[in-house]
Amino acid sequence: MTVSSLAEMPTVSEQLRRAREELKLDIYQVAEITKIKTDHIRALESGQFETFSAPVYIRGFVRTYANILKIDMPKLLADLEAELGRSEKFREPPPLINRPRSPVDFVMLQFSKLNWRVWLAVLAGIVGVILVGAWFLNQNKRKADPLKELGPGLYQPPPNQSGETLPLPPARRP
Repeated sequence: MTVSSLAEMPTVSEQLRRAREELKLDIYQVAEITKIKTDHIRALESGQFETFSAPVYIRGFVRTYANILKIDMPKLLADLEAELGRSEKFREPPPLINRPRSPVDFVMLQFSKLNWRVWLAVLAGIVGVILVGAWFLNQNKRKADPLKELGPGLYQPPPNQSGETLPLPPARRP
């Protein structure tokens, strides 16, 4: 296409306005049908795309608007992409964050890619194995004789007794 043929092509905004006028609809009727604000319809028809914060809104509104006007959607969207590509504001998608990425951001991104259902099941299995192992170890310790590991002991009597005999247990009353 030459530069003169580009100048002859109607813009997206002109195509929308002409189609609306051919159907004898006013902006308020279009707003009622599409549920798009009248300010946004006026901005679309005047080509003031800078009014919108992101190109996704422009594309969605143009698609909705063109659908009720019965305009050739693929051609209109291709024209819209060409027009948006010439705009400095909408040439590239806006960044989601305005700060540099840190290693924590990278780690969090990797965690977000995990299939949590699978990893949660694996983690539950690991915790289960650890708990069962701890239970078995505890059971083995309870069964062992606590006196088995004691060495020989030495009896030391109280200071007022001699160390030759053990004290007698108290007598039981019948």
